[in-house]
Amino acid sequence: MNTPAEPARWLPPDHGARASLHQEVHARPPARIQVPALIVNVAVLTEGVTLEQQWAHLRTLPGQEGLGLEALSGQFLRLHWPTHSLKWERHSEFSRYSLLQTVPEAGAALCLPPDWFAAIPGRTIAALQIELQHANLLAPQALLDIEREHFAERAVVASLVGDRNGLVVSDLHLHDDGFVRLHLLVPNGTSELRAGRMVQRLIEIDVYRMMALRGLPVAKQVGAELARHERALADITQQLESGQTDDAGLLEALISLASGVERGTAEHSYRFAATRAYHALVQQRIEELREQPLNSAQTLGAFMARRLSPAIATVAATAARQASLSERIERTGALLRTRVDIARETQNQQLLAKLTRGQALQLRLQATVEGLSIAAVSYYMVSLIGYLAKAGKAAGWHIEPELAMGAAVPLVLWAVWRGNRRMHRLLGSDLDGH
Repeated sequence: MNTPAEPARWLPPDHGARASLHQEVHARPPARIQVPALIVNVAVLTEGVTLEQQWAHLRTLPGQEGLGLEALSGQFLRLHWPTHSLKWERHSEFSRYSLLQTVPEAGAALCLPPDWFAAIPGRTIAALQIELQHANLLAPQALLDIEREHFAERAVVASLVGDRNGLVVSDLHLHDDGFVRLHLLVPNGTSELRAGRMVQRLIEIDVYRMMALRGLPVAKQVGAELARHERALADITQQLESGQTDDAGLLEALISLASGVERGTAEHSYRFAATRAYHALVQQRIEELREQPLNSAQTLGAFMARRLSPAIATVAATAARQASLSERIERTGALLRTRVDIARETQNQQLLAKLTRGQALQLRLQATVEGLSIAAVSYYMVSLIGYLAKAGKAAGWHIEPELAMGAAVPLVLWAVWRGNRRMHRLLGSDLDGH
């Protein structure tokens, strides 16, 4: 039997990450959901939660005792049972657990016990129950009136989605069990893939809006800190303008202020950037719903724009305020450094003037000392000549010591002066040559 030949390879060797990058567009595909169905989604923050902890919890599910850790390496896992399925996804800051099952009868329990959800490692950030049912959408306003009864007459948001292929209704309130409830009605004949895509978008809107809002309490806290920093900068600027404070003390205070602002920026810049990213995802998912409004209800997109946008604007304004404060501190620092440099240059000029005057005095003193030294050397040399003349007279020479000393004075003075001048020229030539 002939072995089939391997396909010809016409390409250079693959980049090490090519396969994983290519599969990224196929990661986390939407589930195929058969209508009717109940979808329970729980998102938990995973700060301090390891992959091993989540793996150990998933193994407590019925029939999953042999689940291997390598099954979670792709950050995505789907587990199946005859009546339900569970999807697990791990993201950078949170993990999602999505249970898909048939709609239970009134009073019937979920396929997974509540204590299993309660034991999920992490802290809940979002929890959503979606009831997916068939309905005739030819009269959506009448359907909406019926749906309002399920939400105890609370104000609801509602809209037709997917080019009128679905009706979304929710009060967006946290119920006593901690879940937000949402009803999605689709016409008969809706494909499982279309239903899965609509459900996934609704789940992502709920999770991403909560993740986006995590920046709001941080922004409020940072806002109070920024107010203190701005007052401190105003005080420093006022003192700088008055010119009555020590520059060194001002510079130290400004450095301390800049350190505090930069530390806050480093601590919170990721949270603010994540808020912008999550908000962009919320907006994108709302656009993908292709909502059409009903006469008596606010759409999901309009509700988010009205309630979510102010919080996002607060976060954005705080981030811009941080950046502006850093720039103002930098400008104030530049002004202070300029003033310090000018003061230092003035001091240097004064010091140079003092040195110049000192050198002039030293030159005068040196000239005076040199004159005295010439006289002193000449005196000693004339004295030596006198001793020589006295010795010669004692030896029988006809020499008068006083006359010899008097005649030698001009010659000695001239010789010493010439020697001193020659020494100066030699020293000057050595310095110039060096």
